[in-house]
Amino acid sequence: MNTAATDPDGSGWYEIRLQGRLDPRWAACFEGMALTTGPGFTQIAGPVTDQAALHGLLHRLRDIGLPLVSVRQVETDDEPRPPHHTDRSTRGA
Repeated sequence: MNTAATDPDGSGWYEIRLQGRLDPRWAACFEGMALTTGPGFTQIAGPVTDQAALHGLLHRLRDIGLPLVSVRQVETDDEPRPPHHTDRSTRGA
């Protein structure tokens, strides 16, 4: 499992939550990461190789202009996960 304790370089699986919704077309800008949207939020999750890559990702997100809500490193089951886009917003009234 990848955790901050076992990976001092910062590599591992990260979940980054933003306030607001990114259009699905943005998924291509975050190769290897899953883009999930819902009412008023966007979550980007996936593998990050090290702290430099994490900072680069955060800089790209800053440039997009959506407020950053949280960044967290999570444990994984070490299974590779394919990139995808999931829209969890409700449709209709």
